[in-house]
Amino acid sequence: MPGHAAYAIGPGTLRLIEGDITVDTADAIVNAANSALAGGGGVDGAIHRAAGPKLPAACRDIIARIGSLPAGGAVITAGFELPARHIIHTVGPIWRGGDQGEPEALRSAYAESINRAVENHLAVVAFPAVSTGVYGYPVHLAAPMALTVMAEALRDGRLREVRMYLHGKAAFERWRAAADEALGGDAG
Repeated sequence: MPGHAAYAIGPGTLRLIEGDITVDTADAIVNAANSALAGGGGVDGAIHRAAGPKLPAACRDIIARIGSLPAGGAVITAGFELPARHIIHTVGPIWRGGDQGEPEALRSAYAESINRAVENHLAVVAFPAVSTGVYGYPVHLAAPMALTVMAEALRDGRLREVRMYLHGKAAFERWRAAADEALGGDAG
């Protein structure tokens, strides 16, 4: 049975979910994108496949306007064929040892994704574990930072619910342990 944990934070809820972000019915799901918004592997490729053929054109239009999306930035598109109404595309940093701005860029990727949700009056957002896959960001460093940023948005009422999707039991257990430590206690 897939893992699930919930944490009450201020007026909101943070959920950790072992599963497939592309089936979530949140107001928006976050895509761990590349700077060209071109689709790729991992969660990015899965979201592009599930959203259907209109997503690449929407992404090309954004890139034509802005050039490229830097690490830490975030933009929003429609969800197209996804159950979620919107996709927030963010670029996480590639891990290069931690002394080349990676922590600031990762924090910004989560914070800017939340800002796009708030600007569009969205209350429920689902995230993947940005940068912890092929970009190599160590989970033991990424998880506490991401959880802190998400908890701040819940605590101050900017979001009603955040769902963190994790791929596989091992990832779920690592993030749950980080959440228990960072958020002070066991999940409900």
